[in-house]
Amino acid sequence: MSEQGVELPMRPPRRGLVIVNTGNGKGKTTAALGLAMRAWGREMRVCVIQFIKGTDRTGEALAARRMGVEWHVTGSGFTWTGDKAEQKRRAVAAWADAQGKIAAGDYDLIVLDEFTYAFEFGWLDANDVIEWLRGNKPPALHLVITGRGAPPELIDYADLVTEMVEVKHPYRNGIAGQPGIEY
Repeated sequence: MSEQGVELPMRPPRRGLVIVNTGNGKGKTTAALGLAMRAWGREMRVCVIQFIKGTDRTGEALAARRMGVEWHVTGSGFTWTGDKAEQKRRAVAAWADAQGKIAAGDYDLIVLDEFTYAFEFGWLDANDVIEWLRGNKPPALHLVITGRGAPPELIDYADLVTEMVEVKHPYRNGIAGQPGIEY
């Protein structure tokens, strides 16, 4: 009841969404971090786990630390260079860490950045991950997954899927990545 004696409708409980940002265009992580910032602004508890990126000196990581957003860099950088066995080990360990954070129920929004590559490279099985999420993701948790080549199973499971399509990119004209734009 409101102060005027008018009965207000009950707000339905929040339903946590599974959101996938995929495709070959730029903006998957950027969109996910926009949601993370929006959630943080609403005093939601936010965690970001990056599966491929290998540095916490990016603009977004620096900002997240200042904001108090929990941030984990678990990768070793570009996947086409380096020790493949070590990259797999890191991805499997990051997923184990993510499982603990998801199941704990301590967060309102978790971003699994560049997570789809773990499926593409055969480090994790998409069906196994989805089965685990079905049984363990708290109903109110929003989960954002980014990366190129999201498998069909993940697309089917998700509530919201956005495919980023490259129309034009400065790399194609020899323009290097710009601080504050790419990192």
